[in-house]
Amino acid sequence: MGKVKVAVLGSGNIGTDLMLKLRRSEILELTTVIGIDPESDGLKRARELGYETIDNGLKEFLSRPELADIVFDATSAKAHMSHAKLLKEAGKQVLDLTPAAVGPFVVPSVNIGEHVDADNINLITCGGQATIPIIHAINRVQSVDYAEIVATISSKSAGPGTRANIDEFTQTTARGIEKIGGAKKGKAIIILNPAEPPIIMRDTVHVLVEGDTVHKEDIKASIMEMEKQVQSYVPGYRVRQEPIFEGNRVTVFIEVEGAGDYLPKYSGNLDIMTAASVKVAEEWAKHKISKVIV
Repeated sequence: MGKVKVAVLGSGNIGTDLMLKLRRSEILELTTVIGIDPESDGLKRARELGYETIDNGLKEFLSRPELADIVFDATSAKAHMSHAKLLKEAGKQVLDLTPAAVGPFVVPSVNIGEHVDADNINLITCGGQATIPIIHAINRVQSVDYAEIVATISSKSAGPGTRANIDEFTQTTARGIEKIGGAKKGKAIIILNPAEPPIIMRDTVHVLVEGDTVHKEDIKASIMEMEKQVQSYVPGYRVRQEPIFEGNRVTVFIEVEGAGDYLPKYSGNLDIMTAASVKVAEEWAKHKISKVIV
């Protein structure tokens, strides 16, 4: 059975990192990289690697629908609002790496199985991809009343898209904490740290669980199991130490080191998004192929 064809929309840092990750996939075939700047490093690299390149945006791709079945949108929240409608009309499945929140929220280690037929899914934010699995892991043991996350990333790994979408980041992450993590109330904070040398992504999760007795050992085991699940597609993801319990409060410290494909290793915040999107696309592709076989 052949691979499923995919395209990357956006030739910036995230789109270029995606391009290099997709080269390793055994089930996805990258055919096309779409941008708006013919001199961007992403489009230059795509041409060197032999991929089809489009440098005038989405319009030309839509006139050649045979190029890909799945599209990764690595542009911006504002741009995705129009892209989503056009790509849906073209019958494409779309992975949204912006905080636009058009489609259902997905974290691969938590709920990808619920959305294998979706036409557009949202990957929330880097903070959401890093912390929601932990909140979900706690919630499946003991109900979470409140969850707050603090995502700290290197200022150098926050590009113009991230900076322009700070409000969307906090709002979308908080919604993801509630919808996917299972918390009754969620809050998200992002910090851009200018330290030199640049720090890798670090996240702190604070959770208040319900009940008079905290099931510490079961919560620890659930968190460790979830860590392994996320590491299956983000190898640099790790829980830095055992959870801290104070009354009914649980605190978990996470760090994410990037794979260093195109982005620096300290850009774990961007790497977790590209890695998660490839994981979702591979599950979509497996589902497509299984339906053809049946």
